[in-house]
Amino acid sequence: MMSLWISTALADTEATVTDLAAEAAAQAEPTWAQTAVEKFAETPMGVWIGVLVVVALGVVLLAAGKTAGKWNARMIAFGALSIALSFVLSCVRLYRMPQGGSVTPGSMLPIMLFSAAYGAGPGALVGLLYGVLQYLQGGWFANVWQFALDYLLAFAALGLVGLFRSDKKPWLLYVGMVVAALGRALSATLAGILFWDTAPLASLIYNGTYLIPDTLICILLAVLIAPRLLREMRRAG
Repeated sequence: MMSLWISTALADTEATVTDLAAEAAAQAEPTWAQTAVEKFAETPMGVWIGVLVVVALGVVLLAAGKTAGKWNARMIAFGALSIALSFVLSCVRLYRMPQGGSVTPGSMLPIMLFSAAYGAGPGALVGLLYGVLQYLQGGWFANVWQFALDYLLAFAALGLVGLFRSDKKPWLLYVGMVVAALGRALSATLAGILFWDTAPLASLIYNGTYLIPDTLICILLAVLIAPRLLREMRRAG
């Protein structure tokens, strides 16, 4: 009986010590706010330069968007439809890269066509919203700057197609699609260099491995369906 009592007392003591240790560890663990402040303070100068570039590009796109006309109900509907179609197509992965990125059946095309129809500013905004969905689909988050480069800026760059709008020169659409894909590649490559400790050439090759075929698929589909779709979207707008 005495042995059972001693065993029970020892078990209670061990449980109490374990609880106290866990409580002390929880108190010693930094809060989310403390961690965020530390990462903010440790941000290298190169990242701040990148942020300034992002802000400057955003100002340019917003200025370009002012010339594309005001948003209306149909334009918003086309924007929402473009995001939805891009998201659905992104779920169909023809090939998936091990560290993120995949070849899809033209998931960038709806955003690109929206940008071609309504301009760079609205296209960048729709691309940015789509980038948030891409992150929620299973993205990586190291810090706010990596998130901006990998998701916000990368997909907002699809709005660059809107800078190549021309009814008289329809081939400019395909030039714009290549430029937009390069913008996304540049943003993703910078993220790989700054936050994933990847050599510049290796980061560029990695992103090109899936973006080149993905862009070629978008261009091929655009040749088949873009002229009619753009007429409908511009007429509706």
